[in-house]
Amino acid sequence: MQTALENPQPIDEAKLNQFVGRMLGDMGASLNGALVLIGDRLGLYKALAKLGRANAAGLAKATGTAERYVREWLSAQAAHGYITYDKATQTFSLSPEQAMVFANEESPVFLAGFFDVAASAYRDEPKITDAFKSGRGVGWHEHHRCLFCGTERFFRPGYNHNLIGSWLPALDGVVAKLERGAVVADVGCGHGASTILMAKAYPKSQFYGFDYHAPSIEAAHDAAAAAGVADRISFEIAAAKDFPAHGYDLVCFFDCLHDMGDPAGAAAHVRKTLARDGTWMIVEPFAHDRLEDNLNPVGSVYYAASTMICTPASLAQEVGLALGAQAGEARLKEVVTKGGFTRFRRATETPFNLVLEARP
Repeated sequence: MQTALENPQPIDEAKLNQFVGRMLGDMGASLNGALVLIGDRLGLYKALAKLGRANAAGLAKATGTAERYVREWLSAQAAHGYITYDKATQTFSLSPEQAMVFANEESPVFLAGFFDVAASAYRDEPKITDAFKSGRGVGWHEHHRCLFCGTERFFRPGYNHNLIGSWLPALDGVVAKLERGAVVADVGCGHGASTILMAKAYPKSQFYGFDYHAPSIEAAHDAAAAAGVADRISFEIAAAKDFPAHGYDLVCFFDCLHDMGDPAGAAAHVRKTLARDGTWMIVEPFAHDRLEDNLNPVGSVYYAASTMICTPASLAQEVGLALGAQAGEARLKEVVTKGGFTRFRRATETPFNLVLEARP
């Protein structure tokens, strides 16, 4: 039997050149990703945005860094299109759009935090390679610590600009309860970004944040204290199938249901912990139900993250359903209804998230 290499198909030179060109772009992105980490950690982007325009010497002076390194960093970032070079003045700058992505942490499209997630993927590659061969899982807690802070920084801008203004208002009657004073559980809360946002917006409500990862709960405690809402939030170490029941008016799962080994079991537990007229809000990565409809830039990011993080996390737990980050609404509905919920709908969406509402 001949293989494709033994019996090669004709090569379309134009298609080959186009694909190699794409690969060059991807290669540049892979290496410039490390430079994004450097720029973010050393404050190079923020300083350049503040200066407006600078050469290597000026940016190095403003950031207390070495000019020769800064010059090479600026050149690489300009070549890749992450910053702008003006040949007339031989200076570098950030366009308003570039600044929103790299320098402004309050921007809805601030993405510098994602590169910590990417860094953890490269560092954890040997573990995932071994898991491919063994079929075993790799737990969330087994990843490099870059993943935990990177995940919080990556998701926080979306929560900042959507959670209070559009996601919660899309749920039936939930905002009115929160304004009067509700009991809320944020399950899989991580560093507590979503919990703290809600506590700030609804001071009459009481919030409980749960996560099985002890270092994340510790970070959440510190973040709540810094935000001045520690009196309204109780953070506890607990998993999705055993967090304490308080008759919650609202239970929230932000970008975590697909990571769970037994999401249907988690759904059943949520059902038991809700008040009679309570609501379960499930925020998941945006995905269509069919693979072919997810073969796009968003799907590229989420399938890759799912391969490295989400699917291994689920396989490390009991049941190991491994929904993956691109499960889609139909599979999520199946899991939720199996847990005992009879009402399920898509409340709203963004290009990156599905916001689902489930009720008993």
